[in-house]
Amino acid sequence: MRAPSARDVAAGEVLLSVERVSLAFGGVRALVEVSFDIRKGEIRAIIGPNGAGKTSMLNVINGFYQPQDGQIIFRGAARRKMRPYEAASGGIARTFQNVALFKGMTALDNIMAGRSLKMHRGLVWQLVRYGPALAEEVEHRKRVEEIIDFLEIAAIRKTPVGRLPYGLQKRVELGRALAMEPDLLLLDEPMAGMNLEEKEDMSRFITAPRSR
Repeated sequence: MRAPSARDVAAGEVLLSVERVSLAFGGVRALVEVSFDIRKGEIRAIIGPNGAGKTSMLNVINGFYQPQDGQIIFRGAARRKMRPYEAASGGIARTFQNVALFKGMTALDNIMAGRSLKMHRGLVWQLVRYGPALAEEVEHRKRVEEIIDFLEIAAIRKTPVGRLPYGLQKRVELGRALAMEPDLLLLDEPMAGMNLEEKEDMSRFITAPRSR
């Protein structure tokens, strides 16, 4: 089935609308007729105690869970069900409650992974890394370096993320999401487990205006 066509959304217009979404796991009702909307350029927070369904709601928005009822309208296109690849290619990026990075890869390579949907040369070209493929990689590498500077993590850019403290891992994961240049950025407990200084830094990165 062809995915519904999406349209460009201007600043201040509704980017995402969640309409009466319900989700259950057997007899456990995680979400019950939840409705809200988010406008482009707006920062919204979902708050509640552990087990309230915050992560489940984010999982519905980007397609990890499929709701039993309701629908999501993203960039003007109504979707009864969203698939993760549709969400990613359509402009939805995500961080996770538990850090989901490639622990053996460097911070730089993890953030570069966020550019994969924007790289158009085929696998053979990318393996050869010559001509147009090399030029494309250099272009995307430049964008990643700008994100690294923005997040102030140049000192650990070549460090495998598995060796980084938790707060820096969360910053790298944010960088990978920003590398996708999303229209909608979903942050699942982005400051959980951080000390006060790390939370202040993360707040600054999240609220800072960014040009696309």
